[in-house]
Amino acid sequence: MALEIEAADVVRLIQQYLKENNLVRTLAVLQEETQVSLNTVDSLDGFMSDINNGHWDTVLQAIQPLKLPDKTLINLYEQIVLELIELRELGAARSLLRETDPMILLKQQDPDRYVRLEQLHQRNYFDAREAYPDGSSKEKRRAAIAQALSGEVSVVPPSRLLSLLGQSLKWQQHQGLLPPGTSIDVFRGKAALRDQEDETYPTQLHRSIKFGTKTFVESCSFSPDGQYMVSGSTDGFAEVWNFQTGKIRKDLKYQSQDNFILMESAITALTFSRDSEMLATGSKGGKVKVWKIATGQCLRKFENAHSNAVSCITFSRDNAQLLTGSTDELVRIHGLRSGKALKEFRGHRSFVNSAVYSPDQHNIITGSSDGSVKVWSVKTTECLNTFKVAIAGQVGELPVLSVHVNPRNTENMIICNRSNTISIINQQGQVVKKFTSGKRSGGDFVACSVSPRGEWIYAVGEDFILYCFSTITGKLERTMEIHERTVRGLTLHPHQNLLATFGEDSQLKLWKP
Repeated sequence: MALEIEAADVVRLIQQYLKENNLVRTLAVLQEETQVSLNTVDSLDGFMSDINNGHWDTVLQAIQPLKLPDKTLINLYEQIVLELIELRELGAARSLLRETDPMILLKQQDPDRYVRLEQLHQRNYFDAREAYPDGSSKEKRRAAIAQALSGEVSVVPPSRLLSLLGQSLKWQQHQGLLPPGTSIDVFRGKAALRDQEDETYPTQLHRSIKFGTKTFVESCSFSPDGQYMVSGSTDGFAEVWNFQTGKIRKDLKYQSQDNFILMESAITALTFSRDSEMLATGSKGGKVKVWKIATGQCLRKFENAHSNAVSCITFSRDNAQLLTGSTDELVRIHGLRSGKALKEFRGHRSFVNSAVYSPDQHNIITGSSDGSVKVWSVKTTECLNTFKVAIAGQVGELPVLSVHVNPRNTENMIICNRSNTISIINQQGQVVKKFTSGKRSGGDFVACSVSPRGEWIYAVGEDFILYCFSTITGKLERTMEIHERTVRGLTLHPHQNLLATFGEDSQLKLWKP
């Protein structure tokens, strides 16, 4: 359903900007021409307090741009006139009484009430009982006026126009339309209209990040908005990198102070929330923690997420839940609000290596070292389907290393198992297409990733070679050696042709065309 924005709301956003920047004449003209009033105050409590305490100069300044009912304005100005008379500020009282629109309107609508004010003004003394008859008082009149005016005004957060523009830019970053370091002409929307990069395979090393000789990266991920790259290592550290320079991000205050996101044991899985604001990390000890990436603050702990290493982790679409798989053979869904496990999926007979949500979030798809791919109902936790991918010339159960929803056709899945072949299968488990390294021995795949638009499948073999398959041509387009020891995984930038690979040679490498 399309969202509809009222034209009057757009006018009010502009009016608020004019008011905050003291463009009073422009604001008055805009209100007159559009007949749309702003009717906001910076603080409702402060506004009512000024009325109750008789700070009339502040009150009159606040109501100047507001559109208020005639009756309310008459009551307000009448009270100000009475209090000026009481203070014997007769010149100011006379000006308000005879020269302001509300008092002129009172003279026309209720002559007796107006004449009474004139009489009080002309006397050389002030009698409160005469000014406030029938048991009323100055305080009661102020309170009644404050109550009436409070119903006519509202409070909105400051700088709403600029805030909405900022949120719009953030959304464009999330969609990859505004990559890191891009400047934007907000008026022309120039950066938002940039051409999308054609997906293509890497050919050269862009950056290499070296870790200590006794540690290596177990997991790595780019944020969906393309702003962050985080690595999780065997020493328990999660580090945020500038992937253009290969250096630690020092613009994050906690990292600039040498404080890092840290787990008690090796980080074996990590993932970002869809809005790129949260990072979830899973450890070898079975713990899961959720962090605010901008501050490094730990938002939620799941101390007993699993009884063994967390092998995979992903957020639900609404960022309210976490889906995890483990070497304890279980798959679980955890609630971020409750901090508890909400659902458990039992049925695999070996390590769960991969778990993803279906596009509609109704099912989850898991891959295990028992050789099976299972489809589960999120609602009932029931296993709806189980299938195994047969590979020619291979016998026994081939561990399923990863499962990916095919971006080019979300009805299909891309399955990587410990063999020389990657398969695209449909929801019935039937093989639609296969991609093979061509090696009969020593070329079994150990990790796999799919490009954001699904045009390329990248797989790394036990021979340390990267295989680049085109899903369009169905061919192996390029191979290149990328590490000197076992490769632990690979991940792709969501909007750029940038591939990160990491292995037991204690290096994280970035590759580009």
